Amino acid sequence: MAPTIPTRMKPKKNLQIHCHLTVATTLDKITPLVTKDDNKKTKVVFVLGTTAAGKSKLAVDLATHFQGEIINSDKIQVYKGLDILTNKCPEDERRGVPHHLLGFVEPDREFTTQDFCNHVHTAMNQVIEKGNNPIIVGGSNRYMEALVDEDPLFDFKANYDPCFLWVDVALPILLERMSRRVDEMVEAGIVDEVRDIFARGIDYSWGIWRAIGVPELEPYIQAEMKMADEITKKMLLDTAIYEIKKNTNKLINTQLKKIKRLRNEKGWELHRIDATRVHEKSGKAAKDVWDKEVLRPSLQIVADFFGGK
Repeated sequence: MAPTIPTRMKPKKNLQIHCHLTVATTLDKITPLVTKDDNKKTKVVFVLGTTAAGKSKLAVDLATHFQGEIINSDKIQVYKGLDILTNKCPEDERRGVPHHLLGFVEPDREFTTQDFCNHVHTAMNQVIEKGNNPIIVGGSNRYMEALVDEDPLFDFKANYDPCFLWVDVALPILLERMSRRVDEMVEAGIVDEVRDIFARGIDYSWGIWRAIGVPELEPYIQAEMKMADEITKKMLLDTAIYEIKKNTNKLINTQLKKIKRLRNEKGWELHRIDATRVHEKSGKAAKDVWDKEVLRPSLQIVADFFGGK
C-alpha cells in the first residue's frame, strides 16, 4: 500500500525547545536550556553531504546533544528493504534517537518530492509537539531543495529558520572510503539482499529498484539462476562490484555539484565541516579527529544557531 498523504499542518512554533549554551570542553551530552521567543521561526537543522561522508553519524551526535529527532531525506532509504545496500543507519548506531521517514514506503511505489514534503512536515510537527528539535539528514539534495525552496503548499521559508551543515571530504579520500565501504557491504550481504528481492523484468527507474547495486548485480543473479559455472559467476560478481563502485563515484560527483549549486546559485548558507582527516585515520585516532574537527565545530555552530547568535 502506498504511503498515506497527510493533511498539512502549520508548525507549532511555541513548542520547540531552543538551545542557548556554550559548547562544553568535554563531549558529554549537553542538556538544552529552554528559551522561548514566540516571534521567531521554528529552527531546523539540516545535515548535507555525499555518500560515505559521515552525515548520518554527525546527525546522531547532534541529536544526542540537542534533544533532537532525525528525519531522513534520502530518496532510496525511505523504502522498505535493502538495509545494507541502501546504507540505512543500523539500530545500534542510532543510540536511541528516533528516526522518521526511514524504511516505510513499499519497494514498488514511487515516492515523489511532493510526497516527501508532505511527510516531512508531518514528521516535523510530531517532533516539535514533543518539545524536540528536528534534524533533517540525507544525500538526496533534490528532496531538500524541494522542501526549502519549492513547496508552495507550506512555504518553508516563511515558517522555518534553517541551519545547514555540510559534511565535506576531499574527493580522492572520499572515493577511497567509498570503495572500501562497497567491499564491506559485499561482505555484509548485499548479494543476498538483492537475490531475495530479485524479479525478472524489473523497471530500474522505479521505486527501490533505482538503488545502485540492484541493476549491477542482475547479471550475476541471473547466472546463479541458470546454474552457471563458478568461473563465470566470479567474473560477473567482480564486474558487478566494479560497476557499483563506478556508479557510486558518479553519484558522489553529482551530489557534490548539487551541494555547490545550492551554495553558489541558490544562496544557501552552508557551514562546511571538513571530515577529510577522519577518513585518513582508523580506530581511536579517527574518533579523536572526529571529536575535534567535526563534532566540536558542529556543536558550536548549532549551539549558536539555537541561541540566536
